Amino acid sequence: MYPSIEKLKKFFKLEAERGYDNRAVLGGLECMLDTWESEARIDNLPEEIIQAVISRVRDYQRLSPNSREVVLKGIWQRIRQTVPTEEEPMPPQDETTTPQQDVTPVPEKQEKRDQVRVVTPAQTRQPPQTRIPIPQVKDMTEGLDAPISVLSGIGPRSANKLAQLGLNTLGDMLYFFPRRYDDYSQLKTINRLGYGEKVTVIGEIKEIASRPTRNGRLTLTEAIITDGSGVLRATWFNQPWLPKQLKPGQHIVLSGQIDQYLGRLVLTNPEWEPLDRENLHTNRIVPVYPLTAQITQKWLRSKMYEVISYWAERVPDHLSEHLCRDAELVDLSTALLNIHFPNTLDEIKAAQHRLAFDEIFMLQIGVLRQKHEWMSRSARIFTAPEDWLQDQINRLPFQLTPAQQHALADISSDLTSGYPMNRLLQGDVGSGKTVIAALALAIITRVGAQGAFMAPTSILAEQHYASLLNLLAGSQGTLANEEIRLLLGATPEAEKSQIRTGLENGDIKVVVGTHALLQEPVAFTDLQLAIIDEQHRFGVEQRAALRAKGDNPHLMVMTATPIPRSLALTIYGDLDLTIIDELPPSRQEVATYLLLPRERERAYTLIRKQVAEGRQAFIIYPLIEESGKSEVKAATEEYNRLKREVFLQLRIGLLHGRLKPEEKEAVMNRFRSGELQILVSTSVVEVGVDIPNATVMLIEGANRFGLAQLHQFRGRVGRGAEKSYCLLIPETENDADENERLQAMVETNDGFVLAERDLQQRGPGEFLGTRQAGFTNLRMANLTNVHLIEKARHFAQRVFQQDPDLTQPEHHLLAHVLDRFWVESTGEIS
Repeated sequence: MYPSIEKLKKFFKLEAERGYDNRAVLGGLECMLDTWESEARIDNLPEEIIQAVISRVRDYQRLSPNSREVVLKGIWQRIRQTVPTEEEPMPPQDETTTPQQDVTPVPEKQEKRDQVRVVTPAQTRQPPQTRIPIPQVKDMTEGLDAPISVLSGIGPRSANKLAQLGLNTLGDMLYFFPRRYDDYSQLKTINRLGYGEKVTVIGEIKEIASRPTRNGRLTLTEAIITDGSGVLRATWFNQPWLPKQLKPGQHIVLSGQIDQYLGRLVLTNPEWEPLDRENLHTNRIVPVYPLTAQITQKWLRSKMYEVISYWAERVPDHLSEHLCRDAELVDLSTALLNIHFPNTLDEIKAAQHRLAFDEIFMLQIGVLRQKHEWMSRSARIFTAPEDWLQDQINRLPFQLTPAQQHALADISSDLTSGYPMNRLLQGDVGSGKTVIAALALAIITRVGAQGAFMAPTSILAEQHYASLLNLLAGSQGTLANEEIRLLLGATPEAEKSQIRTGLENGDIKVVVGTHALLQEPVAFTDLQLAIIDEQHRFGVEQRAALRAKGDNPHLMVMTATPIPRSLALTIYGDLDLTIIDELPPSRQEVATYLLLPRERERAYTLIRKQVAEGRQAFIIYPLIEESGKSEVKAATEEYNRLKREVFLQLRIGLLHGRLKPEEKEAVMNRFRSGELQILVSTSVVEVGVDIPNATVMLIEGANRFGLAQLHQFRGRVGRGAEKSYCLLIPETENDADENERLQAMVETNDGFVLAERDLQQRGPGEFLGTRQAGFTNLRMANLTNVHLIEKARHFAQRVFQQDPDLTQPEHHLLAHVLDRFWVESTGEIS
């Protein structure tokens, strides 16, 4: 049988089974004509058949059910006489099922899963009544990978538009979630309507007409609607075709928000449907999807319904029945159906919870797999005699805090475990992480092994190099000065060659550097400890490249950016976590103030006073140079203005990322020595600058920075014995939300509190850096939801303990979905 005839037969048969209610196709049988006509001509059907089908189906909606039966049987009889079909005649009406009954068979597996749903929503929804033509596929995955062009009414042009929304396949549509919902489920009579309400109204059209507006730029369509209790005016802009679709005497359903015009209540641009159609856009909780140009909400919602109503119930669940039961989750089919077309708000919440759980669960399984793979390796054991280690601690110019002692114990345990250390050392600004790193290096170099210390900037690398020389070398140290070297991109080539030779023959025990450490031909004779500072500045590949220069070396990554608990449990779940959560007694809190732009002179006065007392100050700007499109103050322009107009008698320097390395070093040396009294800079001083004499940190355009970054800036002062200040000046005093956010800096010096607020307000991007950028693409999960994360982590650990390789039959589909999730979401294979 020709495909076009086969399709027509399915539509006609479904109409018969439904009692000829004109709902075999969403929108009515005539909606399939355009697509069917093209297919019929491809099949070379006789023109008389094509025209007969078109002419009779086009008038189908106006007929009574009895007349519709006569028309369809007449068409089919004519087709059988003209085109060989080898098919049985259409069933008579008395053999049909009752209208509203879904006759599409449900797969046996689906029926079985339906019986074990934990949260079973009240089945007030009518079963899906529209079945779209879906290509024959070998399995479910192949079907969901089918292009959206298989849907009726989506040609190349529409497909290109939908691709801009990330919709390329049917599977993409299943997981293209609404951005919000409009609840039109509460019907009201016109006389009970109130201004500002979102309502659904059923009424009869009394009048409808279009006219141009006064300026002639718009077309206004107005309709008068009545329901017996009152009269309501509905208006639409730039929809002049509506009077051809809506006629006086027609009953329709309208949904929208009640506005007011000249003292009368009006509905402006409401959604509408004929009363005899299924209420997909009105009289229900309506999903609202993200859009792009030339794609309307109503059209996209209809296409989404076609896909969801067919495929949601057919998607196999990758979570086992007992896991869903124990975790109190709805099954995947229910979640996908209810996230798009819910009947109640409770259904939405249950669906969101299940789909968010899935995403966090996949993340947890993935990081557990990474950790398992790492722990399956063996590593060299390094022990430190207790008296020797105590001697090293006693040599320090200060006492370790209890938090530092705990961190040292964790690292010593890792070095003696026989497995590679994979630890994140997290501590607030000035908490003393570098000292712990130095002691770890002392332990492994004591027996001749090598260590590498990598930092994201040359300034920070130079700072660490100076610290390690002070802590590890000298007359009382464990290493000679020449055994600790600094390797930067700007290091002279002759010196680079000397350092490479020393690393390769083992003469150099510790090398501090930037990305230059990753370059070839840098090679080590016995790299056993890799330390990475400000690790969120480096990607997975860069950390792997440094580890690859040794034989399963121990890895310690450090950050001064406090990481919220939810992220530590999720994104960094493959790392063991140690937190240094207290500051040395010598560190004091920095007094922080939020100033309005008009109060800038107060900040300048404080700087002059501090400099007069022999102190120094930082002034930070968000940009290097101003652009014509931005009013943000920029470092170079402000540096010149400050020298000419504000601090005429003071010595000012300029530091930014575009300076050559030797220029940066020269500026920092002048500031460090006290030759410069004020340093104007961009965010290049965020980390790694230790100037104990600096007591003022002035940050212009403070609203441009996250709280965690502002906290890093603040940590550049307060390193000496003198009282220090941090002054925040936003771009405008009129942005109440931004200024309230900045007020958090005034209220607390606790970096972890600020990190939690930053995560809630700005999302996880600032904390992730380049670790796994795809984690910011989670569709449903909120990385601030600690309760959900802990729940997903619990069940992920349970599954992983039972079946770490996911080889058991009940986990086969989970393994497939997991691999696909990690490739699509993070660009990695877990």
